[in-house]
Amino acid sequence: MSRCADPISPELVRRTLVDRLFNGTSPFSNFPPPHAARLLRRTTKIKGWGSNGAVFENLIMRVKPRVIVEVGTFLGASAIHMAELTQRLGLSTQILCIDDFRGWAGFIDRFSKIPMVNGDVLLYYQFLMNVVNFNKTGSVLPVPFSSGSALMKLCEWGVYADLVEIDAGHDFFSAWSDINRGYRILRPGGIIFGHDYFTAADNRGVRRAVDLFAKVNGLKIKIDGQHWVVGKEGLFEGKSTTRSLKRADSGDEGLEQRGLDLQGHSDAQVNKVYEREEE
Repeated sequence: MSRCADPISPELVRRTLVDRLFNGTSPFSNFPPPHAARLLRRTTKIKGWGSNGAVFENLIMRVKPRVIVEVGTFLGASAIHMAELTQRLGLSTQILCIDDFRGWAGFIDRFSKIPMVNGDVLLYYQFLMNVVNFNKTGSVLPVPFSSGSALMKLCEWGVYADLVEIDAGHDFFSAWSDINRGYRILRPGGIIFGHDYFTAADNRGVRRAVDLFAKVNGLKIKIDGQHWVVGKEGLFEGKSTTRSLKRADSGDEGLEQRGLDLQGHSDAQVNKVYEREEE
């Protein structure tokens, strides 16, 4: 990966992304379009997972973020919750929501009320409608692309965040990639955190990725409800549940690079590498 650009001012973040991603016109302008308006739901109950957890208020009060990047948004429940928290605290915060808004193969079996037009599920439009309905269009902005391409572009454009939330793919490879790319755009003193540390699906892929990342970088893991929080020594004050993983020493043969290179191997091979690093 190339070096990230020098950071732009938080005040320029929204304008920069609207210009670069949407040709200078907010995606909320003239929304909803006529063909989708009758299909979208106006609701005050948005489906999410752990979207109102105490971790959001805990971290927002600690960091007082100007920019938050959320990787994995779905319908916007946690983004809207964070927008409400920052406004309540009198903060001027931009929340950037990275998601391709395609869901996952088979998700429509669980979310049959989300409409589909010619095979195109209207997750993106429903996300926009939810943001409009909660009057958060000034502080929440979608970045409707894959997490890998979006995080790389934020890096190239000098868009850094004070908080980065990782809650997209739950398999090891997706989580590992998102955590590493998200960590690159953290401002000094920023915090990266995420969901699904205890989820058994995908062979505990998120947990394995978080543990390996913390070990590689000599960081500590704090558990806050359903969420994991990663930071440097001294970040966590008072009584908390933490895990400390010893950093690989200089004699280790590139643990970080080996982690990145695991993407060409099977889950069984990944498990062997992961277990060896834990010994």
